Parts: sequence; C-alpha cells; structure tokens
Amino acid sequence: MGTFLVTVEDARVTFPCKEDEFVMGAMLHAGKGPVRYGCCGGGCGICKMRVVSGDYEVVKPMSRAHISEAQEADGLVLTCCVKPRGDLTLGRWP
Repeated sequence: MGTFLVTVEDARVTFPCKEDEFVMGAMLHAGKGPVRYGCCGGGCGICKMRVVSGDYEVVKPMSRAHISEAQEADGLVLTCCVKPRGDLTLGRWP
C-alpha cells in the first residue's frame, strides 16, 4: 500500500495520506489544516477544496448541490470523498 504527500499550498502544510485513506481523514489525523468538516459523507460541502495538482480518485458521491460537474472537472472536490493516487497539492476554496 502506498503513502503519498498532500500539501495545502496556502497554509504551507504537508501531511502523509495512504492510498486507501480519505484526504480529509488524513488531514485530521495529522493535525494539519485548514480543513473544515461536517457530515464526512459528501453531503454538506464544508470540506470543499481545489486540487491544484496531482492524481486522486473520487470514491464517494459528491453532492451536486455543492460541487457541480463543471466545478469537479475544474478540480474542486470534497476532501471527504477523495483518495490520493499520487502526491497532491490542494488549495482552499474560495
């Protein structure tokens, strides 16, 4: 099982995230931020961030009330719904 590095560029923090771990869970486990969270199931939209670079997989449905298809195509994700497939760089939204 691989472990990747996730960087939140505007907060200048980096933390490890296993390939079978949700990005939000890894961020909370590492005590790094600036993640805000609510339902942890993809429905509330509070953990929305932009993927600046890197590979990831959306493994839980993201609420279309919070992430449109166009936004998703532009790199907006709910961190509780994605797992890394390589090193990631995230930015806050908005």
